[in-house]
Amino acid sequence: MNVVIIGCGVVGAAIAYELSLAKGLKITVLDKQPPAQASTGAALGVLMSIISHKIKGKAWQMRQTSIQRYESLIPELEELTNRKIPFNRQGILMLLTGNADPPSPLLERGETKIKPPLERGVGGISEWEKLSEIRHSQGYQLEIWDAVKLKKICAQVDETQIIGAIYSPQDRQLDPTALTLALVEAAQHNGVTFKFGVNVLGMTPPPLTASREGGEKFCQQMETTEGKIAADWFVVAAGLGSSPLSAQLHQMIDIRPVLGQALHLRLGHSLGNPDFQPVITGNDVHIVPVGGADYWVGATVEFSTNGSHEILPNKEQLESVKQQAIAFCPDLANATTIRTWSGLRPRPEGRPAPIIEKLSGFSNVLLATGHYRNGVLLAPATAYAIREMIIS
Repeated sequence: MNVVIIGCGVVGAAIAYELSLAKGLKITVLDKQPPAQASTGAALGVLMSIISHKIKGKAWQMRQTSIQRYESLIPELEELTNRKIPFNRQGILMLLTGNADPPSPLLERGETKIKPPLERGVGGISEWEKLSEIRHSQGYQLEIWDAVKLKKICAQVDETQIIGAIYSPQDRQLDPTALTLALVEAAQHNGVTFKFGVNVLGMTPPPLTASREGGEKFCQQMETTEGKIAADWFVVAAGLGSSPLSAQLHQMIDIRPVLGQALHLRLGHSLGNPDFQPVITGNDVHIVPVGGADYWVGATVEFSTNGSHEILPNKEQLESVKQQAIAFCPDLANATTIRTWSGLRPRPEGRPAPIIEKLSGFSNVLLATGHYRNGVLLAPATAYAIREMIIS
């Protein structure tokens, strides 16, 4: 059975590797760029699963599946490829500033309710304490630290504006580019063919005679800059490129860009205890240790102001993110900026992220796209879902 995957960011690469573990599949991956470009190359790789306020349903199941899979996937890939994938197993520390509650399940990460997180109401228990109890029942740890404990363990944090912290020791962070390149190499080792620098020119809707049971159409081939490619399954994992591809089949999936900017800072020393370097996050600003005295800081969330898909990076917003990080960890004021970068996240319009389903009206075109800010986090679960749809 032939499978063609369009897009080789972290999601497309994860799908390719997962499918390569199944027997009887001939898999080809196409991308107009080299792997790990676009939103994957710009991501910070912060895996906010257990500390997420998702507690049930598909949203939580996908997070749980992914965070569990990463524990075996990283050593599996490292052994197969002899590549080192930076993987921070020291957890995520969320600083509570008194002006942001944990996200509502109805909100995307990055959007917050204005309300002190440790405030106790009529029920007598905070939202974080409730979440901690739920996670404990699910077999995970979630610790609530007061400001005194925070200062004792993480002396680099300026506790004057912090009322406490949530420590999630089982959440993770990894290097998205290193992960994606390892997934590609491992998939190649298992027989997957990758073709980079190839553009998809058209996915032509078949005639009605090619329809199958239930009135669904069967897409037999696509036109590319390397000629026509036929397949039994087409998987669209092209992020923002998914919209024009779906439009070619007259089933427009509206995915719009949201810009994110980040910085790479270098200090002359580690922040706080060099043996305890979790990701520190607060007010949706991440301080990500990336080895030695280097830190990634980000990211902005910038929407188009005029409906255009062109979004110019706003220097003021990036500076605001940097100053927030310095407010949390004042030592960062002495850091040197090594580089800044930006990328566009694919956000579905008018529906939740991500989109993992059959393209409406087609029996063999699958969508694995529109992950917005959670592409790296949800890549393993997405790969599982696509595998089940193909081989079930």
